Order: sequence, then structure tokens, then C-alpha cells
Amino acid sequence: MNNNTQEKVVIITGASSGIGEAVAKRLAGDGTIVTLAARRKEKLETVRRYITDAGGRASFYQMDVTKKEQLAEIADSVVKQYGRLDVLVGNAGLMAVAPLSTRKVDEWDRMIDINIKGILYGIAAAWPIFERQNSGHFINIASVAGLRVSAPGGTVYSATKYAVRAISEGVRIESAGKFRSTVISPGYIESELMYGSSDEAARNSVISAYAQYAIPAPTIADAVAYAVSQPTEASINEIVVRATAQEF
Repeated sequence: MNNNTQEKVVIITGASSGIGEAVAKRLAGDGTIVTLAARRKEKLETVRRYITDAGGRASFYQMDVTKKEQLAEIADSVVKQYGRLDVLVGNAGLMAVAPLSTRKVDEWDRMIDINIKGILYGIAAAWPIFERQNSGHFINIASVAGLRVSAPGGTVYSATKYAVRAISEGVRIESAGKFRSTVISPGYIESELMYGSSDEAARNSVISAYAQYAIPAPTIADAVAYAVSQPTEASINEIVVRATAQEF
């Protein structure tokens, strides 16, 4: 158990499945106090039970990252319960890929709301807490699609993930000397993300790529744990994790 990880208080959004679930289990196993946040209550309860049955400490909140007041309430509640908040993992995301010509504007809006605003709302909730503590750590999950446009079909999704990287870099610059910022960009990782599009052809193409390349979600949990475990004076700012065989 790493002394730099043990007893830290962590909130993870999108924690009911996939990367968020894997991160919660890994960090709890390393001795952190984990708060799970997502929309699906039954799945959150399953993850919480897994952690507590294994001897870890976890609680959960049913919430939606597009509701800024809910993120603020969770952050404040965690501080009231544990006296501090050390890490916020912004993981909730939607990948609704489809060609621009299909004009799926509602899905564009939803990706912007979840992938960009959800990150910003988390930052707004935790920033004043980190300021008071003069310590804290934002870890935001982006994507390799934030390094290169995943066209055809991934233009808007890529745009949201480029934004996550830009926001994370802005946090690093503006908070230098106070707290830490890490952005992690996964490639194909086993998760429900592949099912996000209503465009059948695009969705099938994504599912096919995941079947070929996807690696287990705990791979990203390991990257998160590595960033969290660093000594206070060191900040891991960016990590990219792909399947060895993945070209994109």
C-alpha cells in the first residue's frame, strides 16, 4: 500500500462502470477513501459493495455531471464527512460518433454537456476546497481522440476531448504551486463507451474496433494510481495509454 495514496479522499465521476469502476476499485485497494458518483444507483451500489466487502472504504452519490449544483453538493458533503478532498477524477463521458452530415445536434449537445461542462463543473466544485487546503489533484480522463481527430464520425467527440486536454493544461498553469493537474488519454479500453451513438453504421464500426483493440479498464486505473501516488512535489501532467497494436 503506497503511503502517498493511503487515506486520500477521492471523488470519481462515471464510477458505475468501465474506467471509473476500475479506478474506484484500484484506489480503494490502495487505501484511499472513495466516493463514487454516477447516474445508475444500482450499479453504484454494486461497486460500493465490492469495495467494502474487500475491506475498502466507499460511499456513493447518484448524480448527473451536467447538473453543476449536484457536483458542488457532493464535494461539500465529502468535505463535511471526511474533513478534506484530495483528488477529483473527472471520468464521466459520452462517445456518440457519427458523421457531421448526419447532423445529430442533440448528441453533439449531450457530448458537450457531459464531456466538457461536466469537467468544468467538477473543477468549479473542487477548486475552492483545494484553494483552502493549498493542495488537491484534478485527474481528467480525455482520449487519444483528443490528440487526433477520429474522423470519419468522431469530429465532435474529438473536439470535446481536445477541450478536456486544454482545460487540464489551463488548470495546471493557473494552479501552479498549489495543486496538481493530470490528463489521461486512453485508446480503446473495455467499457460501455462504444455504445454511445445512435448512428448504427458508426456504432458498429466502433464496436468492431473495440473488439479488435480494446484492453482492460484496470490498465487506466493503474495510470491513475501512478499519478495519485507521486510525492507532493511531483506532478504527472499527461499520460497516453493505447493498446500496443492500436495505430490511431
